[in-house]
Amino acid sequence: MAKKAKPSVDKIVKKVNKEFEKTSSQIEGLISDALRQFDSLQSQIEEPVRKLLKEVNELREREMKRFHEEFDRRLTELQEFQKTVLERLGIAAREAESEVKSVAEQAKAAVPTGTKPAPKAAAKPKTGTRSATAAKTGKKPLDKGDLTRVKGIGPATAKKMKAAGITSIDQIANPSAEDREKLKAFKSLKGYSQLSAEAKKLL
Repeated sequence: MAKKAKPSVDKIVKKVNKEFEKTSSQIEGLISDALRQFDSLQSQIEEPVRKLLKEVNELREREMKRFHEEFDRRLTELQEFQKTVLERLGIAAREAESEVKSVAEQAKAAVPTGTKPAPKAAAKPKTGTRSATAAKTGKKPLDKGDLTRVKGIGPATAKKMKAAGITSIDQIANPSAEDREKLKAFKSLKGYSQLSAEAKKLL
């Protein structure tokens, strides 16, 4: 019985080995097919990707070229504008300089040669001997309306005199008949008799 079982085991082992080899061959075949399909798929994917990358590079190059051309054009326009402005400024400066020279030459030609510029006219002194003297000596001119300058007349009296119509030192120094009548209202003033003489000293 044992001898008969041995061949059966060997037969089974051989059959298993055969099936295993067959299965291995099938697996290898499947792997080979998968690899072939992967290579085919990779080539199919790579081609569009390469094409897309090529188009992207071409587009980038075109845009960069366009950008540089536009930049160069704008830069050229800016340089031309700057040149135009500088030229106009130069023309304006030359014209202004020429005009100044022309005016200077005309002014020079208007003055006869050998003549001296006319001296400045001396300031006219105010009427009255004292005003002329004050102008010469540099003193402040006499304010004839300031009655307090007359010795014996204070601010209160001066105010009353102006209210009465005596508004100038001249009216006290050289009073008219009307002014004398007005001044009579101040007879009670101390030194009244000397007011006219004191006023004349100021003129």
